[in-house]
Parts: sequence; C-alpha cells; structure tokens
Amino acid sequence: MNAHQYRWFELFSVFIFLPCIAYLFRAELANWLFPALITLMVVCTYLLISDPHFKRFRLTSLGQFSAIKKRLFSMFFIGALFSGMLYGLISQESWFALPINSTFDWLVLLIAYPILSVLPQELIFRSYFFHRYKRILPSKTVRVVLSASVFALAHCVYDNWMAIILSFMGGLLFAYTYAHSRSLAVCVLEHSLWGLWIFTIGAGKYLDAGVTFT
Repeated sequence: MNAHQYRWFELFSVFIFLPCIAYLFRAELANWLFPALITLMVVCTYLLISDPHFKRFRLTSLGQFSAIKKRLFSMFFIGALFSGMLYGLISQESWFALPINSTFDWLVLLIAYPILSVLPQELIFRSYFFHRYKRILPSKTVRVVLSASVFALAHCVYDNWMAIILSFMGGLLFAYTYAHSRSLAVCVLEHSLWGLWIFTIGAGKYLDAGVTFT
C-alpha cells in the first residue's frame, strides 16, 4: 500500500467507517463519545505537529481573519436573527429554555463548549482533514464539501435528521471559512458563535442522543 492508497484508507476508516460503527452501537457508546472525541483530537494533533510540512502557526494565528471578518459576523447576525425567530414560531415551549430555566448550566456551557467540544471538532475536521488529505484531494472545493459531509456523518450518533442537516450546513460554513482563512482559531470562533446560539435558543435538543425522529 503506497502513501496515496494509505491516505484513502485512513480517510475511509476514520471519517466514514468509525461514525457508522458508532451509530450502530450508539446506545452502548453514549457515554464514550466525548472521550473518543478528545482521544481523536490528541492523535490528530500529534500527527499534525510531527509532520514537517504542516505550518504549526495555523493552529494559533488568525490567518486571513481581517479579510473574512465582515462576512463571518454579518452572516452570523443575520442568520441568528432569522433562526431565532423561526425556531420561536415552531417550538415556543423550548425557545430560550436553557438560559431561562437553567442559567447556571448555560453559563458553564458558554465557557466549556468552545474549549471541550468546538476546538476538538475543528482541529479534526478542518485543520487535520484539510492538511492530511490535501494530496489526494487537491481541489479546495472538494475538501470543503467532503469535510462538511463527514462532519455531518459524525453527528449521525444523535439519531435524528436535524442534527445531520444542521451539521452539514455548519460544516460547509466552517470548512469554507477555514479554506479562506487557514486559521483554526477563526473556525473555533465561528463554530462557537453558531453552536452556542443553537443551544441558547433551544435547538440544542437535536444534538442529544436521546432525541429520535426516525
């Protein structure tokens, strides 16, 4: 197996096969999702920093943030306004339920979510994915779409279509941002804004392994 073939084998094994196995055994693995995410992040980080071709400053610098910040914040504010109003119309009983009914939990989420959830996801699905598979996926557009697709597939463990749809849409946005900013920090910022907003308005219930709409 040459290097090219190994990259394809690795991509399929880690980003397609493992999520499918996790879905099949989602009930048994429910308590292991977070440890698995952190473990995979550690492995991906090691492979990245041990690769002499990887530019380590991409993990901490803001990259081309100045060139995309207007688009990033304008899309978020417009999208947040629209999604907040729409979700309020279709699910009034859970609209802003978290900050109203569980303020302490919401405040903890504001701090913990970007560090313990967003950072590992963005490092794996953006920094690692874009660098690791650049040779077998030379097209930036293909990497953006495939990154979003495997990101959505990873959320199939929540066993509802809304989690997959939201993850694919978010994955496209975050992958596009990474492709143009080349900055992990910028993607973490954008992902955190959208993720925290989703949890704040109440739509975070779809990212719960106990919710099923199949």
